[in-house]
Amino acid sequence: MALFEHYIGVDYSGAETPESSLSGLRVYMADSMSPPREVQPPSSPRKYWTRRGIAIWLCEELSKEIPTIVGIDHGFSFPIAYFDKYRLPLDWSRFLDDFQQHWPTDDPSTYVDFVRRGMCGQGARRKGDATWLRLTEQWTATAKSVFLFDVQGSVAKSTHAGLPWLRYLRNECKRRIHFWPFDGWQIPEQSSVAAEVYPSLWVRRFPRENRNGDQQAAYAVAAWLRRADLNGSPSQFFCPPLQPEEREVAAIEGWILGVV
Repeated sequence: MALFEHYIGVDYSGAETPESSLSGLRVYMADSMSPPREVQPPSSPRKYWTRRGIAIWLCEELSKEIPTIVGIDHGFSFPIAYFDKYRLPLDWSRFLDDFQQHWPTDDPSTYVDFVRRGMCGQGARRKGDATWLRLTEQWTATAKSVFLFDVQGSVAKSTHAGLPWLRYLRNECKRRIHFWPFDGWQIPEQSSVAAEVYPSLWVRRFPRENRNGDQQAAYAVAAWLRRADLNGSPSQFFCPPLQPEEREVAAIEGWILGVV
């Protein structure tokens, strides 16, 4: 039996500001009856989505009484070494609050690089090491550290730009979202779920047709989520084969859906 009715794939970008219209921000959505289609931003002078716009749209979609899963292409948390260095409680919601206080990348006109350079925020007080990897990244051959900036294929900038918007969704959605795995590895019935994804796992599994790379990434996420759910196989992906101590670590660091 399928767990969800709607499937959303988001290919993310940490470029520019929360209000910037970015071609790298793409959203695809599917339902049980039809394959993914691209979701265009609301009509405005901006041609493409903004990070703020995606957060507002997701908040509306996930507040509906429709079980929905969204896969978002950036890190949802940091390695345990980060928590240890800054003596943070092993609590994901409090981590999001602490991060946003130091990296207010959801503020208007704020670039991630502005915080990195000390022009705003307090990023210097919450810096990670590019050699630190989460357990899920150690299990994924090509995944990079969430602190490895300025290299091709890095998720560092998108992660630092996106984390405050996860906090926004957690605080603002009218219907509680199950953030996996922080709220538990098992998915409650009729829940909507937000999960971290890595489109590179799936982009070659689906014909590219006339989509560009960012479109294909978002399409592949939505298509894979839909196929896995309709095949009745999501339970194996929501419960990766971890040892008890590994599961405790991953419950704080997060996990990439589909890595088993």
